[in-house]
Amino acid sequence: METNNLIIVSGMSGAGRSSVADVLEDLGWFVVDNLPPMFLAPMVEQTIGSGTTRLAVVVDVRTGPFFESLEPALVELREHGYRPVTLFLEASDDVIVRRQESVRRPHPLQGEGRLLDGIQREREMLRDLRAVADLVIDTSNLNVHQLSAKIVNAFGDTDNTELRATVVSFGFKYGIPVDADVVADMRFVPNPYWQPDLRHLTGRDKPVADYVLDNPLAQQFLEDYSAVLETLRVGYLNEGKRFVTVAIGCTGGQHRSVAMAEAIARRLRDKGSPTLVVHRDLGRE
Repeated sequence: METNNLIIVSGMSGAGRSSVADVLEDLGWFVVDNLPPMFLAPMVEQTIGSGTTRLAVVVDVRTGPFFESLEPALVELREHGYRPVTLFLEASDDVIVRRQESVRRPHPLQGEGRLLDGIQREREMLRDLRAVADLVIDTSNLNVHQLSAKIVNAFGDTDNTELRATVVSFGFKYGIPVDADVVADMRFVPNPYWQPDLRHLTGRDKPVADYVLDNPLAQQFLEDYSAVLETLRVGYLNEGKRFVTVAIGCTGGQHRSVAMAEAIARRLRDKGSPTLVVHRDLGRE
């Protein structure tokens, strides 16, 4: 069975599941929301088995005690020859609290306690699913349009069986992206911030990109790291993994990481991998 025509969407309440479902519908996927897991295999058989080419199912803790049957339901799917792609949506506690309060809706696991109590219970329930997810997206710092771009990059062209990459530049001062598969540190390269004529620019600007990438150490890093990513690409594809998030960091996420992220993305595209670049912290300073 094809590996890219069935998506299981799950994740934290307030992390963007509804937005993702809307984007997938716009891309032509048949989307089923809030399906109890015990109906997952029959739904797949009735849709994909009868001609629907692309199915996305949103399964989360709103199903209450039925959610515990998700793992055996996924096992049943694999026994029937289906290999679903699991998409997990993540967000930080403070962001979830802000989003939940803005829509004035209680958390599904909050009960009589605090909103944070519900969030903690949900994280515990979803821990194992997150650990095995094919693609984890942290939406904490994404707006709707940026999230949409990530979904389009991952699922917009299901005929492409290459590894789909997201390259994220970031500043270590703001924390490492929690959805990164691999992380690299560009702080070994001289910082353009200390050059008065470059400080106000970013790694997207040619003078900064030239300053960073012309450094011999940066050139060596780009060559070596591209080789590492090629090894990962081949290995991931052999293991059936179709998504990778590569995080490139520097101090503030303005200059070195941005320039290197763009350069790495070009290398990945040259290898045939659909690649999205996200500059997480650009403009924060």
